[in-house]
Amino acid sequence: MVRVAILGASGYAALELIKILLNHPHVEITALATRQEGSPPIHQLHPSLYGRINLACEDLNARQICDRADLVFCALPHVASMSIVPELLAGGCRVVDLSADYRLRDPAVYEKWYGHAHTDIERLKTSIYGLPEIGTPGIPAANLIANPGCYTSTSILALAPLLARDLIEPTGILIDAKSGVSGAGRAPKLNTLYSECNESFSAYSVGTHRHQPEIEQVLGDVCGQHVEVTFTPHLVPMDRGILATIYPRLRQPVPQAELLKLYREYYSGKPFVRVCDHLPTTKDSAHTNFFDVTLRFNRNQLIIIACLDNLLKGAAGVAVQNFNLMYGFPETMALPM
Repeated sequence: MVRVAILGASGYAALELIKILLNHPHVEITALATRQEGSPPIHQLHPSLYGRINLACEDLNARQICDRADLVFCALPHVASMSIVPELLAGGCRVVDLSADYRLRDPAVYEKWYGHAHTDIERLKTSIYGLPEIGTPGIPAANLIANPGCYTSTSILALAPLLARDLIEPTGILIDAKSGVSGAGRAPKLNTLYSECNESFSAYSVGTHRHQPEIEQVLGDVCGQHVEVTFTPHLVPMDRGILATIYPRLRQPVPQAELLKLYREYYSGKPFVRVCDHLPTTKDSAHTNFFDVTLRFNRNQLIIIACLDNLLKGAAGVAVQNFNLMYGFPETMALPM
């Protein structure tokens, strides 16, 4: 059995992690960490776990976590992860980090977009970006996985086949994405209060969203070229899910059927990618680890439609996917399909 600890256990992604791992035949959850006062049982923070797991949420230091766990899922905010990950690795734990702290290789880019100097620069060069579908060979042997974000996973998976085959221009790509409210996390914020976001649909972080440089970096790795996207996120009054409508520029005309065939070939053997003939909706992939994608044309403009569950394929689900690959388990083990 692999002993697993989860940091940031009070959040939505942590709840999904716990629910998945409770069904994993090779996992024992041995520690849940949070800074909640009084070490409350996890079911007080997540009542849906009542009767399913008997652990308290403790304020644990790195040494205590390493004594109890072989692998740690860090579901902490950015900056908080980089303050503890070095100690966890030094203590012999492997880490899957769900924050953005180890996704961007350039510390100057991290500081520009996150407003904080990176304190673990050397590991930016050695962390492995954990999106299995784009063919990252270092995942099984990795000690530190930078788990991708939800908007980034949607955008990267939607565009990778076209950029890898040099079928679209690497600049001028428009990504119009919409997310459910859980994507903003569980901490109270004015714009996610019910009376603020219910029956309302709004853009936010226009031109400043932190996922943009991550999308550009990873897609640049896919195609070996400099990639520029215009990424505009929107908040939709629903619990979960992401839908992205993406407008790339084809270098030359290619029939829709041929492009769909290309996507199916590119993602052949990838169990969580569904290349659809129909237009996917967020309900199709909700509560699953699937990524759904299709293509359409309006005159000569190619349009990509892509969906996933932001808490699963966009966070906890891909984290467990990475965990399975790290320990040699079937990639789909315990994951909702």
